[in-house]
Amino acid sequence: MKTCSVFSRIQMKSFTMLAGVLCLAVTTASAEQNAKPCAEDAAKLCKGVQQGEGRVAKCLKEHASELSPACKQNVAELKAKVQDFKQACETDAKTLCKDTRPGGGRILQCLKQHEGELSPACKEAMEQPRGSR
Repeated sequence: MKTCSVFSRIQMKSFTMLAGVLCLAVTTASAEQNAKPCAEDAAKLCKGVQQGEGRVAKCLKEHASELSPACKQNVAELKAKVQDFKQACETDAKTLCKDTRPGGGRILQCLKQHEGELSPACKEAMEQPRGSR
């Protein structure tokens, strides 16, 4: 019984990390593509930070108190969307991807591979354009 409890906590942490990575990935993509309010902040605060693997997003997070109001609002909205995604897909991830090692987008990829088995709510969340999650 204790093992199941530990496994459940590990799965929850894994899914929480997935949500965080998704949020950071969306923020990074937005900043790197100059498509969202955080682009100017990234250029100013993270000058010289090599793009990719979430480095710009990590830099923005480290400078959270210095972000522009528009960027702060964008980040808050993205966090809310990630929370919605997590809520919609948490059970699916625990069920369909229980043996998937978290990190590197593997759980998200697993969910995509099981598209036909997803709950309606998770399927809807997966079908939303990446920038609107």
